[in-house]
Amino acid sequence: MTCLSMKTQIPQTFPLRVAAIDVGSNALRMLAAEFSDASHYAVLAAERYPLRLGHDVFLTGKMSGEAVRAAVECLRNFAGTIKGLGIGLTRAVATSAVRESKNAEELIFKLRDEVGISLEMISGYEEARLIYLAVRNRVSLGKGQWVLTDLGGGSVEVSLADEKGILWSESHNMGSVRLLEEFAGTADDPGRFKKLLEEYVATLRVPSAIAGKRPAGFIATGGNIESLLTLAGAGVRDETGTLPLHDLRSIIERLAVLSYAERVKQLGLRADRADVILPAALVFERLASLLGVEEIVVPRVGLREGVVCDLVDGLALHEDLWDRQIHETAASLGRKYLFDEPHALHVSRLALSLFDQLRKVHRLDKADRRLLMAAGILHDVGAFVSLKGHHKHSLYVISQSELPGFSPEEMRLIANVARYHRKSTPSSPHPCYAMLSSADQARVCKLASILRLADALDREHLQKVVDAAIAVNEGEARITVRGSGDLLLERWALRKKSQFFAEYFGLKVGFKVKR
Repeated sequence: MTCLSMKTQIPQTFPLRVAAIDVGSNALRMLAAEFSDASHYAVLAAERYPLRLGHDVFLTGKMSGEAVRAAVECLRNFAGTIKGLGIGLTRAVATSAVRESKNAEELIFKLRDEVGISLEMISGYEEARLIYLAVRNRVSLGKGQWVLTDLGGGSVEVSLADEKGILWSESHNMGSVRLLEEFAGTADDPGRFKKLLEEYVATLRVPSAIAGKRPAGFIATGGNIESLLTLAGAGVRDETGTLPLHDLRSIIERLAVLSYAERVKQLGLRADRADVILPAALVFERLASLLGVEEIVVPRVGLREGVVCDLVDGLALHEDLWDRQIHETAASLGRKYLFDEPHALHVSRLALSLFDQLRKVHRLDKADRRLLMAAGILHDVGAFVSLKGHHKHSLYVISQSELPGFSPEEMRLIANVARYHRKSTPSSPHPCYAMLSSADQARVCKLASILRLADALDREHLQKVVDAAIAVNEGEARITVRGSGDLLLERWALRKKSQFFAEYFGLKVGFKVKR
């Protein structure tokens, strides 16, 4: 089996078979699907193995040896099913339990060496992005803005999204298994357990990106909300269901007076669902109440459905959608730090224009272009901490943040590119730069030197430069700008900030104004 990432592109042919593996905190899941076109698929196989990796991780910080061995054997079986279906394109992802485990590499190496599966630890933001793709494929979002919530065993992702993409997203360490382990000593007393959970879940807030807005609807995903929908009387075969809030509250009251054994016997819940369903229900009720909605839409899709949709989206080369989503989520993060949005977006646009015109010089690819887009939008976010040395603060803020679609390693690259938009150039004594590989250091230098040129062209933060053309000829890169005013500060800034670009690429930089 060949394990490829979402960014891998191969010739697209339909029907196309792909598979997804989700290594979650409460269970391991696999989905194999055949796409008849980019939007429609039939399920070939769907498997679930109830292995609670989060139990040990949330208590001790690491997976037990027994859990690691069980996970390897489970994924070996998944791999056999996938191979038997003739599927060569698979993505395996792990969420909060593996992400937080001190011995995560043990599992990753065993899967790679013994099974041939490349397991990828994804961030909460990437998890939200994949969930969004699954939901968009199932629910017509129309022109409104929806709140999406995915509750897993270790975390809950809350997003604001519309038909174009995710506008804002945040991940909270408040998953159902984590809550269960937090209050494990009270589980035998249903009433006390419920009261403690209610008080803890009450700390969950809807951030400013959502607060005060009336969403078009509230969509929830995950095994717990699907079980709650079934308890409310919905048919298990229904693709998308609706759970009224008053029904959810009635279910909560019923669950709160039943013991674990009674939930299994009387309600027919699976053994690994009966204990976590009450914590999950309280999280959903809390969010629905904060949003002021009367019902929860349940599309019966999850992370693995998002992964297979993403694999096919990548093959279909939906570059515009992907770029728009990065643009929107980076801008949303910038707003969190009160950035100068017109300046940030203008610098990013100029930087991308220069990047496209300099392809033969820098020889970078589309993935690097997206790094530059995000770095351009976020290069000044450090000013929220302090204007003095704000480039260094930007490095910290970005490196400690998450953006859908970017791995932690890519976020560090974005942070370094933003850090070097001004002042000193990349140097080995700088720890965050020194930790990068030589190839990534070269990427940072190329992208940061271009970002410096773009930032210089908006020195006054007034967007006087409308656009810039750059032509390389006989050892000179001549920048011709079209703008308003004398552009004296832009000329001065460009002379100063183009030195890094000139030295790195061995080119003189000229400047010309076209009215």
